[in-house]
Amino acid sequence: MNLDVVHDIQTVYRKLVTATSRPGTLVVMEREARTLDVQMECLSSTILLARTVLDPEVSFKVISKAEGAVTRMINQLTYSKPVDLPEADFIFILHDASDEQIKEALNKAKVGNLLNPHESAMIILEVPDVTKGDAMILSGPGIQEESFMSLPNVSAWLGARNEKNIEFPLGIDLYFVDQQDRLIALPRTTQIRENGGEVIWDMLQ
Repeated sequence: MNLDVVHDIQTVYRKLVTATSRPGTLVVMEREARTLDVQMECLSSTILLARTVLDPEVSFKVISKAEGAVTRMINQLTYSKPVDLPEADFIFILHDASDEQIKEALNKAKVGNLLNPHESAMIILEVPDVTKGDAMILSGPGIQEESFMSLPNVSAWLGARNEKNIEFPLGIDLYFVDQQDRLIALPRTTQIRENGGEVIWDMLQ
């Protein structure tokens, strides 16, 4: 089974919209990931998202030890152009990035301006498992009162993310994908507090 560039990418786009509109909700892209015939040093979900959001009119940056190979592959698949970190519309932080690289990527990511806040960077972070890690409480648009979730390696990104989003509507949107082809979105409008407690997942297929 091969990727249907029209149907499957539209499905991924709808799931991306669902994840964005319902922050912290677990969205599964396993079926679409199985259609890929590209083997690379990044997750299948990362390739799916790249093919969904990138085109020749936008730019991207890859943060990884395999940056050169993954950058060439994404460029060939999407015709999007690779650029330096502060200029990138989309930033892909792969699983082998260090904590320092993650913080640098968030610190240098563009946030748009008051006239064009949409010109900020969208950041995709690969993690081992989007259901395991430090417990957090989410609130804000798309969340009824509060919701609980956990993500790994929070210390590497939460402080930088909150600092970056301090002047709404400026800010960055974070998307997390894992080895099971699951996606979680934390748009700039979402408030995050670290907290222990039970994590209840709302999974969409």
